[in-house]
Amino acid sequence: MADAAQTTRAWRVVLEHIERDLLDGRLGPGDRLPSERDLAADLGVGRSSVREALRVLEVMGLIRTATGSGPQSGAIVIATPSGGLAALLRLQVAAQGFALGDVVRTRLVLEDSVVTDLASGTRDTSAAHRLLDAMDADGLTTAEFLALDAQLHLALAEAGGNTVIAAMMAGLRTSIESYVLAGSAAIDDWDAMATRLRSEHRALIAAIDEGAADAARDLVHDHITGYYTAAGLTFAHRPH
Repeated sequence: MADAAQTTRAWRVVLEHIERDLLDGRLGPGDRLPSERDLAADLGVGRSSVREALRVLEVMGLIRTATGSGPQSGAIVIATPSGGLAALLRLQVAAQGFALGDVVRTRLVLEDSVVTDLASGTRDTSAAHRLLDAMDADGLTTAEFLALDAQLHLALAEAGGNTVIAAMMAGLRTSIESYVLAGSAAIDDWDAMATRLRSEHRALIAAIDEGAADAARDLVHDHITGYYTAAGLTFAHRPH
């Protein structure tokens, strides 16, 4: 037990060191992290602890790692922390994950609120429209398509103007994207599913643009639960 606790403390030391450098601007997108060996030596921890911290940072979407010895190997910063709550949720997802049913139900609550607020008030869906167009590009891999899908839902949350909801959606993004991607393997005809998702997205954005809040709520609910059902992941009942 003591060894496990020491290991946990060690990788958190590495994590906090790198996050501090990111927050203070000493590291930024495009910068390469020191090698595992150098980080272990500088911080006085084992290389296994460094690897665990890097794994968490990668799941949080802050770095990308590549093996090998070429110029693109090692860990490269691809984003900076986007706020305390979002970072906290990403850390929770990275460290132990959330139950899939809980993620789906939380998405339903959050995105119901997002589309209602957008359709009922001043709407700026320009970022969502750009993402809709990006998702129409030829040659997208399933992972690329679903990454844009996740960004679309986040863009709507950010457009809604509720910073807490936007932070929660940003924090849950990694969990949402990973489950959705995992579920895609169970879908026999991915091209047909992608066509269906594009159509559902456009109908949802159209309802928001038209100020049809009730229709937008129904569309986002059916969109979220429909995909999870088609992928054989779960079924979330409509909240009453």
